Amino acid sequence: MKYLLGIDIGSSSVKCALVSIDTGECIASAFSPSSEMVIEAPRQGFAEQHPELWWQELCNAMALLSRETDFKKDEVSAIGISYQMHGLVAVDRDGHPVRPSIIWCDSRAVEIGSKAFASMGERFCLEHYLNSPGNLTASKLKWVKDNESELYKKIYKVMLPGDYIAYKLTGEMRTTVSGLSEGVMWDAQRESLSTDLLSFYGIDERLICNRVDQFGEQGFLTEQSAHLLGLATSTPVCYRAGDQPNNAYSLNVLEPGEIAATAGTSGVVYGVIDKPSYDPLSRVNTFVHVNHTPDNQRYGVLLCINGTGILNSWLRKNMFKNIAYPEMNKLASTVPIGSEGLLCYPFGNGAERVLENKDLGAVVKNLHFNRHSNSHLARAAQEGIVFSLYYGIEIMVAMGLNISTVRAGKANMFQSKIFSEAFANTTGATIELFNTDGAQGAARAAGVGAKIFKTTKESFRGLKILEKIEPSAQLQSQYKEAYQNWRQSFDFGA
Repeated sequence: MKYLLGIDIGSSSVKCALVSIDTGECIASAFSPSSEMVIEAPRQGFAEQHPELWWQELCNAMALLSRETDFKKDEVSAIGISYQMHGLVAVDRDGHPVRPSIIWCDSRAVEIGSKAFASMGERFCLEHYLNSPGNLTASKLKWVKDNESELYKKIYKVMLPGDYIAYKLTGEMRTTVSGLSEGVMWDAQRESLSTDLLSFYGIDERLICNRVDQFGEQGFLTEQSAHLLGLATSTPVCYRAGDQPNNAYSLNVLEPGEIAATAGTSGVVYGVIDKPSYDPLSRVNTFVHVNHTPDNQRYGVLLCINGTGILNSWLRKNMFKNIAYPEMNKLASTVPIGSEGLLCYPFGNGAERVLENKDLGAVVKNLHFNRHSNSHLARAAQEGIVFSLYYGIEIMVAMGLNISTVRAGKANMFQSKIFSEAFANTTGATIELFNTDGAQGAARAAGVGAKIFKTTKESFRGLKILEKIEPSAQLQSQYKEAYQNWRQSFDFGA
């Protein structure tokens, strides 16, 4: 039996999935830790994790996977990596991180990116980078340069989180075009490194890793990593991608007009286009997609709401102690659509790009002590997450995307009937829920990179629709009314 291994480096956990090459089925999966990884916040607006923590939890997840499934180390034919986007990992010449990773939901570099956007010219940035430099990886590196100069001097290379894990696996410090794009370190117009921005920030180009192809042999396991993970040193890493482009790949979202969604810690809607388009206010972001080539252009328009699943998680920890998510969903289902006027705005996980990088904080509005209960709060939270996503979808529609069918894995908040129903009826889109996740998608993509599959289509053997949620005319009218109430009751320009 031969397998493909997918690794998903999230901010909550690290997950590994073993996919059969013959059937395309996920044979086993495991994640670690059992509780969520800690995100350190040394100051308001900061969010950090140590890269070594991801590596430790990857080793733990692989140990769990080995106990769950009896596979021989030489039966894994290739490895693919999915990772949390936009993080900054800075290492010294020995490959040791010089500081914790500044991760995706950190807000410290907003002002730096805004200054670059204005000084370099908004039109120039949008035409070349498809985004404002904003709060993305290059701006985070500039923050380190300005505020931690002694640490900055120690930096040999900078990486995205997936690049770091690939380095730990193979000993090779490399990155990809899509990775550079998500860090605003790629000039889409020139199809080259974003030298103008790096120069504006005073960043030496030599800090940027050399590139490898998105799909293809990116290195082989070192003896140490093979020993720690219980794999063979001949095992190649053949794919890496940020979690949202990879989630799109997982769902076979590769062609113009196809849409993917996810609702984990953050919530994302990701649509594929075939030309470099952008939002003038950079409220949604356009990045190079995993299957992009200069001759066959593919870009992903990414809407991200930072505060989605993390809001639900916060409620469970603080307001619904000793209650599991299914019980919270049952309580929410006892409340009518619109939560009897209780409104929730989930903007409590750092600066939100859809709000032009404002960090407004989460808000609960219209709470009446004699009218509302925990059940109302549970429903208002899920509706508020859906409504915030639709607020961003309206921007994507204005850019020309047609949101008629949305594909998602049946995981995280899409396991909630209320959430899925609210999403379908607020957006008017049919929701297709599949038997996949990021780790499985990375495994399948590794099969393409290793040339085990002759075509991309072959890699989706075993991918199935588990559930389809169609919008209904009656529910749509109720959700539209609830959305308008939510939209008009909050000052998004505060």
